[in-house]
Amino acid sequence: MTYQEALDYIHQFVHYGRRYQERRRDIGLDRMRRLLALVGDPHKALHAVHIAGSKGKGSTAAMVEAILRAAGYKTGLYTSPHLHTFRERIRINGDFISREEVVQLVERLRPAIETIGDPSTFEVITAMAFLHFAQQDIDWAVLEVGLGGRIDATNVVQPDICAITPLSYEHTDLLGHTLSLIAWQKAGIIKRGVPVVIAPQVEEARRVLLDVAANTGVGLIEVPKKWQVEPVDHQFDGQTFRAWPSDATNQVVTYRLSLLGEHQLINAATVLAVVEQLREQGAVISEEAVRIGLRTARWPGRLEILNQRPALVVDSAHNKDSARKLYRALRGWFPDHRKFTLIFGASRDKDIDGMLEVLTPLADRILVTQSYHPRAAAAEELLARVPEAARSRTEVHKEIADALEFAWRNAGPDDLIFVTGSIFVVAGVRETWARWPESQLPLSDWAYQAEPIGTPWREEPVWPSEARALA
Repeated sequence: MTYQEALDYIHQFVHYGRRYQERRRDIGLDRMRRLLALVGDPHKALHAVHIAGSKGKGSTAAMVEAILRAAGYKTGLYTSPHLHTFRERIRINGDFISREEVVQLVERLRPAIETIGDPSTFEVITAMAFLHFAQQDIDWAVLEVGLGGRIDATNVVQPDICAITPLSYEHTDLLGHTLSLIAWQKAGIIKRGVPVVIAPQVEEARRVLLDVAANTGVGLIEVPKKWQVEPVDHQFDGQTFRAWPSDATNQVVTYRLSLLGEHQLINAATVLAVVEQLREQGAVISEEAVRIGLRTARWPGRLEILNQRPALVVDSAHNKDSARKLYRALRGWFPDHRKFTLIFGASRDKDIDGMLEVLTPLADRILVTQSYHPRAAAAEELLARVPEAARSRTEVHKEIADALEFAWRNAGPDDLIFVTGSIFVVAGVRETWARWPESQLPLSDWAYQAEPIGTPWREEPVWPSEARALA
């Protein structure tokens, strides 16, 4: 197999056109357990931190992993979806899995896959991650739940600790149309004997989490009752905040966080609660390791400022709640900017109307576009769903690169361009931006390792020659 053939094999199990109800009989953890049993149950040897939630679970996982790595542990990080390259999903000590290792894992799993028949793509990738982590003999695995929690492929693991980040409406066709049903699905990662840290929640979701924990015989560690945080200041490359135990207001510590947005302070407080529990279980994590981890954790494409004049901001917000957070951040950070241009694209299964309702009042110009992802909503469809009051200032630019070029060409130095609605649109903008002479992305940026969608893998990517050497 070549690397591209391995990716093609993995993605043949994607069923974009099949709805949850049509696959209900296939959904569960039995198939995942059978697949792993055929390759030696690699997940059973792992010490793991398991993280679910609606928003913030990826950045929370990135922070926990960075802290454990700074503490001297060998780490594995599993996240999804990827921003630029499949290899982001599975990392050892912060480094992407290699193309050769992807091929080897697919070849190792292939007989087992064909024995059980028709797994999902996510099940295959999750099995790859478990197998790779076991082969690499890591100390800690940090696992982000893919969707929901109760029947997510990662939920076969018996973790040392789990965490649930803030819950909101998402994937309602799969998880349920009420916050209580969504919370019940997310609470499925709660297991007897495993500490559970929960971030601040709206009361409807909180009650469900408390009930599930009580029925499981587990006590919840509620972040607001354990840690308090407050912002100090922010720059375009990070922010400073203070944190202290809720019962010890004289123990205030100041941290530097690489990730932007007040919502990241909630995630950071969740991380501090997780670290406290890991220490109680015997993990050796110094205060300096916590400082280094928070300062160096990377999670590109999430409330990220790529340029200052004009301001260019990308954020992978994909539901109404995260759109509100983006709105507040932009209003707070750029109050004096003259003109706001929104570049918007979204997947068909997202709350498009909710996001547009929140974001279009902020924009003087709206450019609707679409990614190459099979679930992307067509730009013309998005145009039809723009609120009537904003329709006259909306244009269609089907190609992401065209949308960015048009916005850039028509922006003054005091204007703002913000890109959101889909991680795939954000990826397209970052990859376009990386090619431009105005870009200040470091040559180590993930964009330089981007894999084109729908085209064969190039061993010689079309990038600047000096970046290609690092890709």
